[in-house]
Amino acid sequence: MIWQTSRFRIDLSRPRVMGIVNVTPDSFSDGGRYAGSNAAAAHCEQLVKEGADILDIGGESSRPGAQPVSVDDEWARVMPVLQAALKLQCPVSVDTAKTGVMQRALELGVDIVNDINALRAPGAMDLVSRYPDCGVCLMHMQGEPRSMQTAPVYDDVVATVRDFLAAQSEQLRARGVAAERIMLDPGYGFGKSVEHNLALFRRQRELLQLGHPLLVGWSRKSTLGVLTGRGPDERMVASVAAALAAVQLGARVVRVHDVAATVDALKVWQAAGLG
Repeated sequence: MIWQTSRFRIDLSRPRVMGIVNVTPDSFSDGGRYAGSNAAAAHCEQLVKEGADILDIGGESSRPGAQPVSVDDEWARVMPVLQAALKLQCPVSVDTAKTGVMQRALELGVDIVNDINALRAPGAMDLVSRYPDCGVCLMHMQGEPRSMQTAPVYDDVVATVRDFLAAQSEQLRARGVAAERIMLDPGYGFGKSVEHNLALFRRQRELLQLGHPLLVGWSRKSTLGVLTGRGPDERMVASVAAALAAVQLGARVVRVHDVAATVDALKVWQAAGLG
């Protein structure tokens, strides 16, 4: 299985690690730590040294209650970091839900558009379809970041997520986007209660029926805090365990803060013949 991106054809025969680079002052876990472009660029280099297969760079927090920022402000945050990351010979993803930021990033040469809103912004699908090779990740989210965790409700969370991702990927395919460019993300923690997240996790394999590889982001999520009683900076072990479980349940890319620990764990997992 291959994930086609702008500059790279990523071999998914082994699970890949996507390193998170938040260029924001208010992300739930590392807000402000890499808000400066120099610090964020140095963090990109460090994550590649630790074994990251992909860098995911975002300039707007998607934590519950997060306030939106303008296209220009978001671009000002991420542009210098994207420029630096593109020199590292590693696939680079822009984490954005704004069509304007996507366009500027694609013009710059980024490899992947990773959108928590699954390209629902006006013009987003048409924009991506005009770039013949860029990778795309479509994520499920109920509501929007400011209010998504206010009493989310589902009749069947798995069916809802599956049907939504199927519809969005089919719309993208109808615009001529090749299947090998598309990755799907169930959106753990985005408009879902602890019970919804765990139900979706247990049945994650059902999403493989859609025919696209899965990207999963459990890193430091609040559900792990509920399960362990630990704060965001104390959830590395739980995050690595969740990443391994996600891969065991069919995920081909895991999006993580703790790259070195996850890479080491996956090496052991593969050595055991589980990969």
